[in-house]
Amino acid sequence: MNTVLNFFDNKIFKSFLGLLLKTSSFFATSAYFVSAYSNDLTTRYNLREPASVMAADLHTVHWVLMGICLIIFVVVFGFMFYSIYAHRKSKGVKPADFHESTAIEIAWTAIPLLIVIGIGVYATPIVMAQKDTTNADITIKVTGYQWKWGYEYLRGEGEGIKFYQTLTTPYEQRINQSPKTNNYLIEVDNDLVVPVNKKIRMVITANDVIHAWSIPAVGVKQDAIPGFVRDSWFKANKVGTYTGQCSELCGKDHAFMPITLKVVTAEDYSEWVSSQNQSKLSTKNIKTDFIAEAVNVASSSVEQEGGK
Repeated sequence: MNTVLNFFDNKIFKSFLGLLLKTSSFFATSAYFVSAYSNDLTTRYNLREPASVMAADLHTVHWVLMGICLIIFVVVFGFMFYSIYAHRKSKGVKPADFHESTAIEIAWTAIPLLIVIGIGVYATPIVMAQKDTTNADITIKVTGYQWKWGYEYLRGEGEGIKFYQTLTTPYEQRINQSPKTNNYLIEVDNDLVVPVNKKIRMVITANDVIHAWSIPAVGVKQDAIPGFVRDSWFKANKVGTYTGQCSELCGKDHAFMPITLKVVTAEDYSEWVSSQNQSKLSTKNIKTDFIAEAVNVASSSVEQEGGK
């Protein structure tokens, strides 16, 4: 019986070491891990496929830290369960009789401290890079409202353009009276349009309560706080349409505040800016004509009254 148990003890220990080595080597190749498991909207269990260098770096950090956590989990619980099994009473093992071990206490204090310091040294450059909003090509102000987004292009090509972004999913879909489409709760009336390979600075605030502007594909998530101005940035390197949501509970329609970012080529962006300016000019002319017409009508009425 003891021979059988010793066989299983050795087999379990060797299997544990083999699993640990395989796990360590697998997560050490984090670049492969990210590329193999990157996803899009059709996948539930991973981050969005990155559309910027920053988002790709955040992917790598995420999976490296997940790998470290998994290794710690396997080591700690594997050692614990192996110790329980290999030193059980039925095997005749006698418990050690000691009060404390200074070496062990130093080890289990120093090792976690070194792990945390290592994680901090590894992640700090990326955190610092997220806050570097200098030398932006375009600056856009984002204002969170209950329950929509307001955008104003402050600097760069497109300066002066303003619009709101509101959910357009039909109410019937929300209450299950009509079939839901693939764009359910992420379709909006006005996309936020930016050019590819340009640094975009987002100046973020709110008008009423706390919101959070988040586009996972480009690695941006920033709280929008009334009375405060926060900023972030991104530089999309892929043309496409990317979605996000308000990520801070902001009231009864919090779930209905989607964000849609459309990244286009420089030529398409210039055309979009021209179309927006033309639309703004047309609207301005209509208002001017309306005011002039109202003034003419009022003048005619005054003249008629005076003639009487």
